Amino acid sequence: MSSLEVERDGAILRLTLSNPGRRNAITWPMYDSLQQVEPTVAADPGIRVVVLRGAGGEAFAAGTDIRQFTEFRTGEQGVEYEHRVGRVIASLLRVRVPVIAVVEGPAVGAGLTLAACSDLVVATPDAVFGAPVARTLGNTLPPAVVARLHQRLGAGRTTAMLLTARLLSATEAASAGLVADVVERDGLDAHVAELLDRICANAPLTLASLKEIERRVLRDGAAAEADDVLAAVYGSRDFQAGVAAFLSKQRAEWEGR
Repeated sequence: MSSLEVERDGAILRLTLSNPGRRNAITWPMYDSLQQVEPTVAADPGIRVVVLRGAGGEAFAAGTDIRQFTEFRTGEQGVEYEHRVGRVIASLLRVRVPVIAVVEGPAVGAGLTLAACSDLVVATPDAVFGAPVARTLGNTLPPAVVARLHQRLGAGRTTAMLLTARLLSATEAASAGLVADVVERDGLDAHVAELLDRICANAPLTLASLKEIERRVLRDGAAAEADDVLAAVYGSRDFQAGVAAFLSKQRAEWEGR
């Protein structure tokens, strides 16, 4: 049985892609569950960070579960599938808290897309990233996916990767800016735990504002309007508490309001 396993761990929402025997390939129900992450986080101010990981440690996600494509008979079904993926991407990009992807092994096809939708990617040295559909299935990618790959990998590297149908190593993905840290497996859990502690200790309104401003900048460039976001942060109790704590050389206690 495939599923998106969801676990609340204090301020952390842990999501695990699980499709045993299929390298965690993503099924329709898993896509539906991923689209529920945004409203779940929006409804719970106690969540400070989301962690996305593949079950079993052998793969992050090896694309969409190909068995589902045997149902396709028309081009319109392919269009609806890609629209479905687009809705998931849009939803994940709207999540108000940082999303951390922990990638072990392949993050291919839809797995690459999910990693690219995350704010920070931590990968093991054996991780690989790509969308070799030109060599494997003969399908294609929608504008939403290509646009996100351009943002995270760069247009030139994305085009070369897709046209040659090759996979990028963790080191290459790090040099491109997609991967933040490459960590050996024996130190991975400790590294991720430290990263989560650092994020959870930060001001939640600041983190949410930075994500929202980035969304607007990617859409509108330097001319993006964000006065509402700036006003909300500077008018918050957390900002007042932060100034007072800094001046008194104390550590601020963030309330998220």
